[in-house]
Amino acid sequence: MADIKTRDIDDLTRMVRAVSDIYADRFDIDRDATWYLAKLTEELGELTAAYLNRAGQGRRDGTPQALEHEVADLLAFVLLFAQWQGIDPADALHAKWGAYLEPAT
Repeated sequence: MADIKTRDIDDLTRMVRAVSDIYADRFDIDRDATWYLAKLTEELGELTAAYLNRAGQGRRDGTPQALEHEVADLLAFVLLFAQWQGIDPADALHAKWGAYLEPAT
């Protein structure tokens, strides 16, 4: 049985799109290719820093919450990027990763 916190990818994408729209309106952001790719890179860097801090290899003490927040940020921008490119993340995962679980014919 699915955990009560489990959310549909489409629901998550709608949520992050709504927050992204608020952010873009507030700061007059043009979400173009540069923005999407730069944000993915930025968030991956922040996730790396949070992990290194948590592992005792960074400049500060890391918290589990900081690491969770950075995972959330990176996932949000992956979902936004996928939507922008017209990619269904669930279909893409099934096609790429699910193929390894299907029996060979």
